[in-house]
Amino acid sequence: MNHWHLLLGATAWLLALFACGHALLLKRDPRAAWGWIVVCVMLPFGGALLYFLFGINRVETRAHRLRPPRHTLGRGIGLDHERDARHRRSTAHERPAVPASFEQLARTADVLTHRPLLDGNLVDVLHDGEQAYPRMLQAIAEARQSVLMASYIFDVDKIGEQFIAALSEAQKRGLQVCVLVDGFAELSLRRGCASRRMRQVGIDAQRFHPPKLLPPSLHLNMRNHRKLLIVDGELAYTGGMNISLRHMAQDPQNPRPEHDLHFELRGPVVQQLAEVFGEDWRYAGGGDCPCPAQPAPEVEGGAICRVITDGPNEDLGQLTLILLSALASARHRVRIMTPYFLPPRELVAAMEAAVLRGVQIQILLPEKSDQGKMSRAMRHQLPHMILRGLRIYYQPPPFVHSKLLIVDDEYVLLGSANLDPRSLRLNFELVVEAYDRDFAVRMARHFKERRKRSKLLHAQELQRRPLPSRLYDAFWWLFSPYL
Repeated sequence: MNHWHLLLGATAWLLALFACGHALLLKRDPRAAWGWIVVCVMLPFGGALLYFLFGINRVETRAHRLRPPRHTLGRGIGLDHERDARHRRSTAHERPAVPASFEQLARTADVLTHRPLLDGNLVDVLHDGEQAYPRMLQAIAEARQSVLMASYIFDVDKIGEQFIAALSEAQKRGLQVCVLVDGFAELSLRRGCASRRMRQVGIDAQRFHPPKLLPPSLHLNMRNHRKLLIVDGELAYTGGMNISLRHMAQDPQNPRPEHDLHFELRGPVVQQLAEVFGEDWRYAGGGDCPCPAQPAPEVEGGAICRVITDGPNEDLGQLTLILLSALASARHRVRIMTPYFLPPRELVAAMEAAVLRGVQIQILLPEKSDQGKMSRAMRHQLPHMILRGLRIYYQPPPFVHSKLLIVDDEYVLLGSANLDPRSLRLNFELVVEAYDRDFAVRMARHFKERRKRSKLLHAQELQRRPLPSRLYDAFWWLFSPYL
């Protein structure tokens, strides 16, 4: 028996030492490394097990293995040519002029994305499903060549059925129709399997990285959170809306109404959106899809735009770096609207530094979230930010799912990404940056209208809440990297 005790003890300490060494070599944050080392030493068996389950970042490694970098992905099917062509476009034509205070931001995105800024784009905002869905369905009905669509959630409800019918009619007209849904999100839905339903009516539908038992691929991360509709390579829709009845904020049949923003885009930037869809489609096993060989014509006086992607592959950290650069470029005001607000420390520090420079930062958050644990974790960190000078507001119900960043009424970031660890590290996200004063002023007007209905938060009020409530918030904040 003593021999068994010695063997188990030696095994436990070997595992603990191996876990400590792994954390020491691979953790980028010394606090995280110290934390895991202490856990592994104090609990040799249990600590090592916890580290192997939760401490190892398998997301980036698995993403690189499953989805090789773009310079090798799709070799032989034209993707290298697409990327080379994009580089040539970037260097062959002079970058459109942006306001002087944003020059460094533009250069940062040039280097990170390898995509050029493109002039001559029209960007129109659509509020809630009441405005967005009819325009999207009309675009599908009027399509002449192709329809490319990606949605994180595709509910088979009243709205989902309308889109499936429209896509099926486009398929019957001889158009190439490609629909991509996220595999994890679809597995978690209660209202049917949209991809199966679409395949039954002849639509080419693929699932992005679906969990499966054989071969084992059971994961909660690497979700495709992008929302795209691209018609004929000329017209595109992107933003925060999935395909679901919940975005019909005025529908009496909707038990969980949500406010959200979606955007209609025309012009050369549509080609960049189509290229991103094409990469995701090939990765999901769909093969080639119709991407425009030439960008759409520029529109006189349109916005200067560029697509920015982020995800747990070679794009990891791009959006965070661009957000840091945008905050550093701010001179007067930054307006942020997001449903989930758990920014990394470097973003919080950049916001605090901007406030110290005299920049006013206003943040609109939902008072009632659709994710209770996330709401608790968010609330725990708000008093410190408010004391540092950030002005944070709670928007009244119903839940507001909108994502928006406006800098100095000149620059807008729009798209699918939230300001939380899942969007900034674990999901595949897509945003569009737009330099256009008229559009930025229009979005600032929407922001101010929402802010007038919202409640300004005070640190003292949050700190005076009952101790059990504050402890519960802090408990969920500990799990914020995984929410």
